Amino acid sequence: MKCKIIPALLTVCSGLACAQSDVTLYGRLNVGLESLQNDDQRVARLSNNRSVLGFKGSEDLGGGTHLIFQIEGTLSPDTGAGSPAARDTRVGLEGAAGTLFAGNWVTPYNGATAGLDPWYPTTAGYMSIMGNGAGATVNNTSDTSSFDRRQQNSLHYWTPLWNGLQLRLAQGLSEERPASGAKPALSSGALVYEQGAWYASAAYERHHEYQGVGLNDSGAKLGLGYRWGDTRLGLAAERLRYETAAGTLTRNDAYLSLTQQIGRHAIKLGIGHAGDGGGSAPDGTTIGFARKGADTGASHYTLGYDYTLSKRSAVYAYYSHIHNERNGVVDFAINSLGAEPGATLKGVVLGLRHNF
Repeated sequence: MKCKIIPALLTVCSGLACAQSDVTLYGRLNVGLESLQNDDQRVARLSNNRSVLGFKGSEDLGGGTHLIFQIEGTLSPDTGAGSPAARDTRVGLEGAAGTLFAGNWVTPYNGATAGLDPWYPTTAGYMSIMGNGAGATVNNTSDTSSFDRRQQNSLHYWTPLWNGLQLRLAQGLSEERPASGAKPALSSGALVYEQGAWYASAAYERHHEYQGVGLNDSGAKLGLGYRWGDTRLGLAAERLRYETAAGTLTRNDAYLSLTQQIGRHAIKLGIGHAGDGGGSAPDGTTIGFARKGADTGASHYTLGYDYTLSKRSAVYAYYSHIHNERNGVVDFAINSLGAEPGATLKGVVLGLRHNF
């Protein structure tokens, strides 16, 4: 909801016009009651699916330029925990030349296909396959495997929209100094097209010296979405490549989603597949959920149903199933269960979501 903040509550304007425009207060509460199985181990739990509370707004600087800001924090309705700026938080400038901002923000690579996953971000999210795990808010050393990440200490530039086309670039600054002597940094970019029924993206991200001095990792992916009537199809394909001291580790991933809206009802299907880990590294080399060798792939299937209670609220249910091949170690990326090689993870979830 939008709140015109009363100046007396926010600041004293000393009789002058307050330059700040409307400030938007927004949030999401999303919890699920889960009954899951990790091989023979059963788990019943209440899980938080990245509930948030945020504020965003802008100030008119004249000449078509605005100062923009956003503060977004985490909420955990199940435990009461939270942090005021652990999610998309930024300050920057927006004008005719594009948007430039700095802060803690999802990378262009992440954002290029996240909207193609109808369960992003929940336990069933495609990050189990795409991007090799989920980095909710990380830096150059706190997570060295995931390409699905919100990057701390990052600088972003987005070009103006041109016929539905936009280039988004980001640099994760090299502030960390690990004992190895490496100078890790991140570079991310995405070309995004969205117009009418079509959505398309091409993204690339490079992790400089995440695995050690002189060792660079990369991710490249394509995304495609099409909507006709109340039906939406999403496709994404990705190749990840890691460099280790012992050689390279590569993996190809793919994801397909289909959503059918029928009045208040929605049927959702998601299928993700990670291929066997390849490259020149020794068999068994593991980075995140990616592992080198035969029978290290995995598939993730989710079938779900949403019922819209109101414009902002919905109840949902889904069944999610991860099948690891004999040597695969893929796990749920959010609310993971600790998958052992060859594990099968599955279960049902009943949840409630409210946006405001």
